[in-house]
Amino acid sequence: MPFSQDEIRWDLACGIGLDGHWHGWFDVRVDAAALRRLGLHPDQPTAHVNSPSPPRWWHAATERNAP
Repeated sequence: MPFSQDEIRWDLACGIGLDGHWHGWFDVRVDAAALRRLGLHPDQPTAHVNSPSPPRWWHAATERNAP
């Protein structure tokens, strides 16, 4: 994993929603310095999309052909 234990935190909250069913929510937080190290911090140009997304069939084919 690219993050050490002190660079990432996740929490789970559960409760009954407006529809009466149970729901769960994950909250994932990563330290800003760890994101910068990977080029993923929002202040870095590499964190922004700079080309169009692959076509939808590409995603399906990738998942289908995964080992």
